[in-house]
Amino acid sequence: MSELITAELVDLDLSAETKNDAARSLAERMVAAGRVTDLDGFLADVAAREAQMPTGLDGGIGIPHCRSEHVAAPTLAFGRSGRGIDFGAADGPADLIFLIAAPAGADDAHLTILSGLARRLTNPEFTAALRAERDSAGAAALIRGDRDPASVVVPDPPESDVSDTASPDVPDAASSVVPDAAPDEPFRIVAVTSCPTGIAHTYMAAEALESAARSEGVELSVETQGSAGFERLEPAVIAAADAVIWAHDVEVREKARFAGKPVVDVGVKAGISRPAELIAEARGKAERGEITALAEGPAPDGGGDGAAGGDRTHFGVRLRTYLMSGVSYMVPFVAAGGLLIALSFAIGGYEIAGAASVADHFVWGEADSWAALLNQIGSAAFGFLVPVLAGYIAYGMADRPALVPGFVGGAIALTIDAGFLGGLVAGLLAGAVVMAIQRVKVHPTLRGIMPVLVIPLLASIVVGFLMFVVVGKPIASLQNALTDWLNGLSGSNAVILGVVLGLMMCFDMGGPLNKVAYAFAVGGLADPTPGSLKVMAAVMAAGMVPPLALALATTVRGRLFTHTERENGRAAWVLGASFITEGAIPFAAADPLRVIPSVMAGGAVTGALSMAFGCTLRAPHGGIFVVPLIGEPFLYLLAVAAGTAVSAALVVVLKERAGPRGRPPRHPGSPRRPSPPDLRPSHPRRPGFPAPSPNGGGTGSGARGRSSVPQE
Repeated sequence: MSELITAELVDLDLSAETKNDAARSLAERMVAAGRVTDLDGFLADVAAREAQMPTGLDGGIGIPHCRSEHVAAPTLAFGRSGRGIDFGAADGPADLIFLIAAPAGADDAHLTILSGLARRLTNPEFTAALRAERDSAGAAALIRGDRDPASVVVPDPPESDVSDTASPDVPDAASSVVPDAAPDEPFRIVAVTSCPTGIAHTYMAAEALESAARSEGVELSVETQGSAGFERLEPAVIAAADAVIWAHDVEVREKARFAGKPVVDVGVKAGISRPAELIAEARGKAERGEITALAEGPAPDGGGDGAAGGDRTHFGVRLRTYLMSGVSYMVPFVAAGGLLIALSFAIGGYEIAGAASVADHFVWGEADSWAALLNQIGSAAFGFLVPVLAGYIAYGMADRPALVPGFVGGAIALTIDAGFLGGLVAGLLAGAVVMAIQRVKVHPTLRGIMPVLVIPLLASIVVGFLMFVVVGKPIASLQNALTDWLNGLSGSNAVILGVVLGLMMCFDMGGPLNKVAYAFAVGGLADPTPGSLKVMAAVMAAGMVPPLALALATTVRGRLFTHTERENGRAAWVLGASFITEGAIPFAAADPLRVIPSVMAGGAVTGALSMAFGCTLRAPHGGIFVVPLIGEPFLYLLAVAAGTAVSAALVVVLKERAGPRGRPPRHPGSPRRPSPPDLRPSHPRRPGFPAPSPNGGGTGSGARGRSSVPQE
């Protein structure tokens, strides 16, 4: 970490009161150091990442971070707050704030920073030294690892803090948790953590599990399967393990390595929020001798019951993971290709789609030639949609050997006009065929050529035969019927479809149902028709409603929301206007029973109005920034505004009925009673933190204890 932080990037007296102000203050130091080129652009990327999930960690740590095109070199800035800043951690505000910036695409650097920093922060001596250090250069040296934390003089905490905080860490208490284990034979666990983006949650879960294992006296080794790949656990480590923990939201790679072990299979959120419970569950399974169906079978990675761990009720979860893998890789092609096509229409009109190839005719000074160029580049990108979808669905099921048959099946789907549905089926077929081949036991001398030659060859033959001869034509007929139905939509039928799409877009805000509705819409853009353009308009309009509605609600009734939520509400204006539905996730995670039904109602209104107004859209993304490309733009904006108003009103009404956060509603007519004296018990405080004020004030106090970990 020697080049990541210098004394100029350290602020030991950070005066910011909110996480947004803290990020700006530290980012300004990065700009001054020449590490960030555009302050506002970088802060927008930080806010977008923060809206997905709070970046606070227990122990007074805040780690805002992002990848951004406005970052010139991987950089780390550090700030120390005297009063604490709420970053959404369950134990309260953070006083140690680390702003991590990595260039766009610099996965290795970004993940190295995150993982290395997370592991440093588990050292109590390191965090205590940072809280006690008085010199910026000394703090930078500590973070770089150039200075021993033991060299910093750490003042003794007050008597009350010592008495309050010492008891949980008493060695006898930790050792009593494992009375059956001999001192020289600790209980051993291997764990795998992963999340869809492979950045923050992956390493937060790993750090949480490692910290809990230390306190429980358990020997734990973690394999982090991040976006930059992963380093496999040593076979000897896996063989010596007594149990396995999978904390993942994407498919675990090479599952067969864990055969014969008790497996605890959960989402990555559980690894962050309740690691001690997972370790206890793993211990219990090992003591009972529970072995999952996956562990008993010979299936290699991705085979058998996979992530279900033998529980067939998890099939839907696995199917969702496979489909999300394909959609996530398809979206960049959709965004690039769709926006290029939309831009070409804005320059040259819709008739530019029929222009001759620019390879044969291109005039530098003609706008139509440039429009045709953009259109043909965008169309080329769109040509990859179905093969990429199919290829990465198969990849999510059976790893790299399934890529070739998946892409082949997707290309065949285009050839036989099976379209988007054909790509879905081709991807699932390719993954299933590869998983079946992987079950076959082969001679050890053939194992080296199986994934690079035998499996792609055989699977491509099987998938090609099935797509051309067996299932391709029925799927093509179904695709054509669906297209004809969309083209014929009018009146009440179109409104009903708009309602359904609006509900799906707003139910999980970036989750599976949202992605299904979005994929359905963008699939129609590959061969646009009047019906498919209406669907795209309704989907984007409904997806803008949740963040805009919560932003409006926090503006008109701020007292109903915590300080952190009001800060998130300001960012939600930009996120909603940009069609980033995930901007509403922090609100839904904190109060799902009131927020989710409210935004679904507004999304349904917007989707229905967009379809009823006949609005069309040729761009797959962009929010209000592509309004000039929308058919009936004023009616489109009216539909968005109507849904936003409905959702905001419902949120306010439901929260008013419940009273301000944490306070029961006062019945009409009941007299107001004087405020009672503060009788709350004192809570342990981290060294250097001020005591809570008697009226519950202080930065972030309203959010204490309500933090949740939303999906990534």
